[in-house]
Amino acid sequence: MFMSIMNEYLSKRWSVLEYKKELQRLMHEYNEKTGRNLFIYAADTMKGIRGIDVSLGQDDFYTIQDMVRGTGKKSIDFYIETPGGSGIAAEEIAKYLHRIFDEVNFVIAGEAKSAGTILVLSGDNIYMCDTGSLGPIDAQVRIGRGMVSAYDYKEWVDEKQKEAAKTGKLNPFDAIMVAQISPGELKGVINSLEFAKDLVTDWLKRYKFKNWTITQGRKIPVTDEMKEERAVKVAEKLCNHTNWRSHGRSLKIDDLKDELIIEDIDRIPEVSDIVHRIKTVIRLIFSSSTDFKLYFWEDLQIARSATVANVPGPIPIPMAENRSVPVINFQIMCPKCKKMHKIPGYIGITKEDVKKLGLPINNQVKDGVLLCDTAGCGMAIDLKPTLNQAETQIKKEIVI
Repeated sequence: MFMSIMNEYLSKRWSVLEYKKELQRLMHEYNEKTGRNLFIYAADTMKGIRGIDVSLGQDDFYTIQDMVRGTGKKSIDFYIETPGGSGIAAEEIAKYLHRIFDEVNFVIAGEAKSAGTILVLSGDNIYMCDTGSLGPIDAQVRIGRGMVSAYDYKEWVDEKQKEAAKTGKLNPFDAIMVAQISPGELKGVINSLEFAKDLVTDWLKRYKFKNWTITQGRKIPVTDEMKEERAVKVAEKLCNHTNWRSHGRSLKIDDLKDELIIEDIDRIPEVSDIVHRIKTVIRLIFSSSTDFKLYFWEDLQIARSATVANVPGPIPIPMAENRSVPVINFQIMCPKCKKMHKIPGYIGITKEDVKKLGLPINNQVKDGVLLCDTAGCGMAIDLKPTLNQAETQIKKEIVI
């Protein structure tokens, strides 16, 4: 009977630590199958929607630089999931990777939007699944209290200028909005657009098109001028919202195949399965923990977590035969009725050991979910994020 990859992993009921071990195992398997070296950088877009800053930024550059520095490897396959962020950070990462490695490739199985797409277009090769997506490359700029598309903003200003020139006036609302725009802000928007296009044009010529020597159709030699023309065409297409209508638009292999040579991972079954498993395991790590960014390289792994709570230190419980069991006493407040629940968590033993030793447990907990026993409440509270955070801190598994 067929079982999806997600259901296969969910049936294992693994902790976050076990999922991270599996991610490391899948990386090594990928390296063995391809003969290349995988780096994983992933940000949790869902936590970004909830207000956590998951964007690509300068801290990511520092972390990536520190992890790959001094490696003896000659190539890197950079797996990336990001909603976007700083074009300057993307430039820093790309330049450093190309300085360290002879070949820099990118693997896309999830979303690599905005600045993520800019970074991907610095690759010598691009490997993509049917679930992978890139996006328009225009920058996001801060106007007032929010972030907006540089292209959309400039287009709106241009429209208002034409309207004013034609009618000699603007409606009161537009007049107020335009009055809030400084010349410096407008110049910054234009510069952001040109910065993205210039980066992509340069990188495509230098890296992606470096081995493009013969045209596919007429089989004629490719000149530097032809590479320049194709690079400019790609950059302008990705920066133009007239084509895509939305900064968040997902661009698949078929949207870009006419301009870019993208390798379809799904045509290589043994590699496709590994990459789809990597994507699934990353989702499970994010959904069951407070982690919002992951960095994996060789045997190194770093996770950034949001609002890390202090976990109480383990207290040894004396047992017979001079044995003691460390226990962490969790206190979980029901968000509905505000009752405080006490849940003991035992370290270094199995559930069977807990039963044999007759250790106290909270009978309202089943499969990692606490069912509040307050009359009329019945709130179901998922304990897995709290449990996984504690396991990450003490680096041991906990039984509740």
